[in-house]
Amino acid sequence: MNQTMKLTTLSCAIYLALLPVSQLHAETASNTDDSAHSDVEKIEVKGRYIQGYNAHSASGASRLDLAISDIPQSVSVITDAQLRDFQLNDINAALDTATGINVERIETDRTYYTARGFDVTNFQVDGVGLPLATGNNHADEDTAIYDRVEVIRGANGLMTGVGNPSATVNFIRKRPTADNQLNLLASYGSWNNLRLEADGSAQLNDTFAARVVAVKQTKDSYLDRYQTDKTVLYAFIDAKLSDDTSLSVSHSYINNDAEGNNWGALPLFYTDGSATDYDTSTNTSANWSNWLVIKQNTVVEFSHYFSDNWSLRATYSHKTTDEDTELFYVYGTPDKTTELGLTGYGSEYDLDDQHNLADVYVNGDFSLFGREHQVVVGLNYAKLDYTDSSLYDYTTGNGFPPMPDLNTWDGNTPKPTFKDAPSGSDVSATQKAAYFTGRFNLFEDFHLIAGGRFNDWQAEGESYSKVQDVEDRQFIPYVGVTYRFIPELLAYASYTETFKAQRELDIDDNTLAPVTGESQEIGLKSELFNGNLITTLAYFDIQQTNLATPDPRTSQLPPTERRYIGADGIGSHGFEVDIAGEIYPGLNASIGYTDFDITGDDKVAGYTPSQLFKFAATYDLNFIEGLTFGVNMRWQDDIHRSQGIVADGFNNAGQEIITKQNAYAIVDLMAKYRFNDAVDLTVNANNVTDEKYLTSLYWAQGFYGAPANYSATLSWRL
Repeated sequence: MNQTMKLTTLSCAIYLALLPVSQLHAETASNTDDSAHSDVEKIEVKGRYIQGYNAHSASGASRLDLAISDIPQSVSVITDAQLRDFQLNDINAALDTATGINVERIETDRTYYTARGFDVTNFQVDGVGLPLATGNNHADEDTAIYDRVEVIRGANGLMTGVGNPSATVNFIRKRPTADNQLNLLASYGSWNNLRLEADGSAQLNDTFAARVVAVKQTKDSYLDRYQTDKTVLYAFIDAKLSDDTSLSVSHSYINNDAEGNNWGALPLFYTDGSATDYDTSTNTSANWSNWLVIKQNTVVEFSHYFSDNWSLRATYSHKTTDEDTELFYVYGTPDKTTELGLTGYGSEYDLDDQHNLADVYVNGDFSLFGREHQVVVGLNYAKLDYTDSSLYDYTTGNGFPPMPDLNTWDGNTPKPTFKDAPSGSDVSATQKAAYFTGRFNLFEDFHLIAGGRFNDWQAEGESYSKVQDVEDRQFIPYVGVTYRFIPELLAYASYTETFKAQRELDIDDNTLAPVTGESQEIGLKSELFNGNLITTLAYFDIQQTNLATPDPRTSQLPPTERRYIGADGIGSHGFEVDIAGEIYPGLNASIGYTDFDITGDDKVAGYTPSQLFKFAATYDLNFIEGLTFGVNMRWQDDIHRSQGIVADGFNNAGQEIITKQNAYAIVDLMAKYRFNDAVDLTVNANNVTDEKYLTSLYWAQGFYGAPANYSATLSWRL
């Protein structure tokens, strides 16, 4: 069955990507001018300029003013229309729809992301950002303040440099629109999910314009005891100081207050090695568990046009995260007969981090040898200060209570007194970078994109008794070529790198050189129906080199005295198909298929789905004006995780314990009716097949995804 699904999704995706224009679209242009891609009038556009599921550019891939089809790398964009159609109100739901991205929900309020076998840690806002401090995202981050989400797959050496060769996610914030507008939304759904949203934009006078977004959402959950209360406030003020100069200031505030959140998740096997099978609603949280996360981001932007061809842009961002939590973890292996054998583990955890980010660059066009070329030169500075602390209870007896049967537990356990064993982190990291990129028109329809980024990375401090001091300098090259055979079809190839500093020492007590991720990619891109549909077929090969591996010469020494050597790490290779835009008049779709193999780490290869299929589409019915239907589906192949061996005393003692999650598909449906230009009603049905599935095997524990649920959203535009 899995093989059949794989072949079906693959054949459908490739068929759509390569199908002739005349077979897909009934209303193609009668002729296409060969200069359609060379004579483009450049205009400045504010607000929501993207219609449907097709985007024209992705600023996170480079600072060049390029169409997506001209970027020699796999790029996809989750547009505002797609976010609204399927109520993708948080970044996890949004990235569930992105080609090649796997969302690893390890807990209710902590999430990892992977692409092509590597963790995704580079998250940017308008092209500026640092890797996630903890490697994962905490809490429910709302999408209401974003106009779209860009996903650049593979290493992104030009704009990040530090991190994994997986992907870069770039959130593009909403800005003032050309016309005054006010959008009001009210939504109610399963588990008392109430959401109110206001989004307004106004031209205050000839100089100032503003955009304001406010969200209030409260909801219970299919999980026992879990509920959240979220508040989002966002304001963007833009000042046009002259015809060539503008200055903007913005601030976002996200307050996510969760109660009954889990820390860790359900045990997945019994002592005899057989799989547990809890009810979907089973939660390991105590009734006093809570996790408050407050995120704020202030951004100042300055831009100036020296001429029609040259401009300067400078950005400063100050981001803070404040977390206060009281957590309850459950560990151990239960007995299949009694369901006993688990132990609770309470902790108080607090975190404060702040990012100061500055980026300035100049870009423009120039003529050389009778041809037009583009160049970008920029500087980047980023500083992260990160502190967290953990407290436990070793004295009252409430810190590590024996657990009853999880199937009947109501979360009632005495709250510990968190005063013991203080530990934590105090880390500071600084990145200084200079980057340049040139797009050179070597001959007709053939372009070379070449550049690089010099990163100076320094970190110091201590995290849970482990020294974090490291200093590395690295030049990250980037080279890509594109050749447009015909106006609708382009071939590309690219090579780039990323690096991550390492703290391990070699046999001579020298810090190992950084681990480097090398990403190579070749592909085809097409623009059909006057650019309304973009398709990409890509093959990629990624290798991780110089990864710290234990030196066998020191394997018998105590852990603190062991040394390391650089060796090959994870490698992955495979292909992707990405299709986005209007396939047929009134039919908008976003389709992605990824198929790859991981080498170098059997554990990662086991818990990472190697085939992913994403499909989202909406269709406007011609015979009922104002009515739209849609489907949003994601499928992944089976995954597994080795959990050790069965202990002595069982008939199958010594047998390997394997946790499996079979291949599954989650199908969401939507219907929208537009009463008039101002009012529409959208009904969403999620997981309509009521699939029961584990959200992740990234960790040795896991919990189940949401069962079938429903919502209705009323939208009013003024």
